[in-house]
Amino acid sequence: MLKNYMHKRERHYAMLNNNRVVQPFGWGTEFVSEHANGGDPREALCEHSRHVVANSDEYFAAPEGIEFSLEKRLYPSAASMNAGELKKPVVQTEIPFLSWQSAVKTPSVENNTAIATYFPHENKRAAVVILPHWNAKAGTYFDLAKYFNKVGLSALRLTLPYHEERMPPELERADHLVAPNVGRSLQSIRQSIADTRACVSWLKDQGYEKVGIVGTSIGSCVAFMAFVHDMRIDAAVFNHVSGYMADVVWHGLSTYHVRESFGDNLTLEELREYWLPVSPMAYMDKLAAQPWRPQRYIYTKYDLSFPVDLSIDTMKALRKASIPHSEISLPCGHYTLGEKPWVYLAGYKIIRYLHQHLR
Repeated sequence: MLKNYMHKRERHYAMLNNNRVVQPFGWGTEFVSEHANGGDPREALCEHSRHVVANSDEYFAAPEGIEFSLEKRLYPSAASMNAGELKKPVVQTEIPFLSWQSAVKTPSVENNTAIATYFPHENKRAAVVILPHWNAKAGTYFDLAKYFNKVGLSALRLTLPYHEERMPPELERADHLVAPNVGRSLQSIRQSIADTRACVSWLKDQGYEKVGIVGTSIGSCVAFMAFVHDMRIDAAVFNHVSGYMADVVWHGLSTYHVRESFGDNLTLEELREYWLPVSPMAYMDKLAAQPWRPQRYIYTKYDLSFPVDLSIDTMKALRKASIPHSEISLPCGHYTLGEKPWVYLAGYKIIRYLHQHLR
């Protein structure tokens, strides 16, 4: 009975967003190689995948020589709101914003300026990088950041690529982050990881001794990739879990329009191989070989967007690799995790864990 109820709620929330567009399919080899020469895109993407997984430390290296700018800006900004929101009265407040030029350059000029919202605590011992979910609106996770402040932790909430101020004018949704363009999605996730590592670098430059990370949904995937490739991250919480990005997009409720765009151009097995460089399952052995760091994985039993069998498979992979971890399973779904009481329970599990391991 609970399963049926939760699935009904999940479908209801998913369909509230009626601006999903079936975009044209594209191989996008030009987004992953400067020397795309019109050859077989399948072969090019396979070769790219093999090369990245074998050389991931180089591919996901922390950006160097970044010039950061920290200034107070009015929130919410006009650039972060859509036309409907701008028609309503807006109350703005000043908040510290960090900006820099992303190390990964994309064709969208707006997207190349990375932005993060800073919530400092007077005690600069520890801070948490917050990575939102796909299509998160301006201001989401600000409450989480403020709760981190209440327990003595600073927070830095990253605006993901193609979101808010980073969204090019032709988009209503962040469709370039998870797209039916195979190469563009790879570039977008790589950019997300580069921007995340830049956040860690900035926090370290400010004198923070410990840095944690929490990511939700696609933010969880990005957080995992950053965690595996950046030993400066001392503890992590991954909120919604899957080992393969391709399987989430192929089977997930939230990405049905992306799946429709793929059509018959490729199979799930092919997509899984092409997107392996940005899939946690590719780096389990790498994580297992590292000195252990605290890590918590939260998933929901009735998730239709990150289907629960994918989460369970990931937990099995962690155990098979003998990676000690904290595992939390909540009796709700992907969207319903944002409802009471689940949102409070998840928030407690996130804040308590990071506070415990970063203090």
